[in-house]
Amino acid sequence: MEISYPAGRDVIEAVLPHRDPFVWVSRVLECEPGVSVKAELDVSPDLPLFEGHFPDYPVLPGVIIMEALAQAASFSILVAREAEGALGFFAGIDNAKFRNQVRPGDTLTLEATIVKSSRRLCVAEVKASVGDTVCATATQKYVLAPA
Repeated sequence: MEISYPAGRDVIEAVLPHRDPFVWVSRVLECEPGVSVKAELDVSPDLPLFEGHFPDYPVLPGVIIMEALAQAASFSILVAREAEGALGFFAGIDNAKFRNQVRPGDTLTLEATIVKSSRRLCVAEVKASVGDTVCATATQKYVLAPA
């Protein structure tokens, strides 16, 4: 698949198996397949999860930030492998640190560098930021399986 960047939702859904309401990447700004990716998530104030997390002080949950980072990293991995239909599953999240809150209306920048990639296991160093403020970092591990 020939992809030009920035890539929007149609390209993201052509690569990732995720669908609404669980697509956590709004656009891919740049991607070196199998090496690195930079993407964004527009954090809509209308997300239903903000009704409960937390009604008086809405904050994007850390697990959603980790999922968004994994989806961005998976985009790079799946494009490199031309692995249409493959599913990525978390195998681990190491050294996760949550440094700043992500609020409704923010644009979250998602960055991943693939540091290991074998036939089934991939490891990525990931970082989520709003502007110049780092919100979360981790080392994520994924196992790839055919759909």
